[in-house]
Amino acid sequence: MYKQYLDIHPEVQKALDENKPVIALESTIISHGMPYPQNVETARKVEEIVRENGAVPATIAILNGRLKVGLTDEDLEYLGQGDDILKASRRDLPFIVAKKLNGATTVASTMIVAALAGIKVFVTGGIGGVHRGAETTFDVSADLQELANTNVAVICAGAKSILDIGLTLEYLETHGVPVVGFKTEELPAFYTRKSGFSVDYKADSELDVAKALKAKWDLGLKGGMVIANPIPEEHQMDYDAITKAIEDALVEADEKGISGKESTPFLLGKVKEITKGKSLESNIELVFNNARVGSKIAVELYNL
Repeated sequence: MYKQYLDIHPEVQKALDENKPVIALESTIISHGMPYPQNVETARKVEEIVRENGAVPATIAILNGRLKVGLTDEDLEYLGQGDDILKASRRDLPFIVAKKLNGATTVASTMIVAALAGIKVFVTGGIGGVHRGAETTFDVSADLQELANTNVAVICAGAKSILDIGLTLEYLETHGVPVVGFKTEELPAFYTRKSGFSVDYKADSELDVAKALKAKWDLGLKGGMVIANPIPEEHQMDYDAITKAIEDALVEADEKGISGKESTPFLLGKVKEITKGKSLESNIELVFNNARVGSKIAVELYNL
């Protein structure tokens, strides 16, 4: 039934039909992550990196109520400039589709659409998680439930450092989601290579990750896997400086009563402002790095 809502780009469909490696990419970073034209240029560059590393890119979005898997250049431009692009998570999908609206997909909704299309590997910046103060607000990202239930691997630079990383890891453990450090034993925290928290397993190569993914799904174990790939050392931010920027942003968000789905974009925007744009530069570089590693993992999974 769901296929009536799905539009798969011919290049992506051909790769899927031939069982070749395909990488899902989200669109929130285009519509809600950075200004135009930097957003569209970054999206194009990520797709280029995926191709250079042997996979086919499938950027996912909702346009006129259609679940689009793979976008044209015109689609990317529209997502980058349009003022009617809603932020679409799991709860939003039925209404955006039914009303024929436009939406940029988050981690959760990108995983859903990728799974519908038969794509197993997804590259993003960082996953959502348990927000600080969640013991009173119950503010937990839908990304975590999707990781528990949807069979898509997520390559990221760890959990966003604006979150309660310890509680995020506890939540993932409870729901049986493996957190794998790519060539690291410490979970990266988005802008920095360290967080003070250990991963469940360290993978020394893309092949190691692919073998674990194949074993997980061959065993019928439902859900995804977090592959935490640290930001390159030369692009990471100073740990103390970014921690101070986040703490200041959190205080301001609390004073202004900002919560729920508005909190992440507000906090990331404030951190960008406080760091004079350096956090955005780091964000872009870590996405590029994730695209390289994720594509190689997809190729190894295809070879298996």
